[in-house]
Amino acid sequence: MFKFCQNNVLTNFFMKLLLKIFVFVFITTNISLADEVKVFDFTESELSKLEVRKVRGADNKTTYTVGTDEKGNFLKSVAENAASGLGKEIKIDLNKTPFINITWKIEKDLSGIKENTKKGHDFAARIFAVKKTGATPLSNRAINYVFSSNSDVGLNWPSPYTKKSIDYVLSTTKENLNEWVTVKSNVKEDFKKFHNLDVNELDGLAVMSDTDNSKMKSVAYFQNIYFSTE
Repeated sequence: MFKFCQNNVLTNFFMKLLLKIFVFVFITTNISLADEVKVFDFTESELSKLEVRKVRGADNKTTYTVGTDEKGNFLKSVAENAASGLGKEIKIDLNKTPFINITWKIEKDLSGIKENTKKGHDFAARIFAVKKTGATPLSNRAINYVFSSNSDVGLNWPSPYTKKSIDYVLSTTKENLNEWVTVKSNVKEDFKKFHNLDVNELDGLAVMSDTDNSKMKSVAYFQNIYFSTE
């Protein structure tokens, strides 16, 4: 009888312990999911569904392929006198997850061009954060986060094509050529700083590599793009 009661006590104890562990794992997992919003999977299936937009006047489209390494999936871009981007409409609550996180690498850069001019406005790797502010795409506002080939981190300027898009340097090959770099920026604060807009929700994100102005060739990689609370 004692053994039976003892076994029941132990069983109940372990059942309660397992329940607590399950609840803890469930809560922490959901907190983790709530704290991060992944934007791209970089799979063949996703690549076939992303919107491809060629830049007007460009001779060619940028070539995008996906691959996998020890850190997960990545997107490879090769632009040779080419310009096209991959866009994804996605709602991001910037009050909850205002920070964009980007891991990227440039294997072949565009050294020597003046990126704040129309003739040299090319980037081997860039990511547009887009906010719809009107009925047409031309009315949208954007922050263009760039991996520069010539400028220093922190520099920014209005696009030579439209003041509604701001180029903001987060990485540079002057320091990190052919090296993976992870960067972060507060998108909500960036829209306020550069556009004087209080943005609560982002409407889309686009990845792009372009060399149509310089007529050069670039090779770049993107990986693990997501939004976080901090």
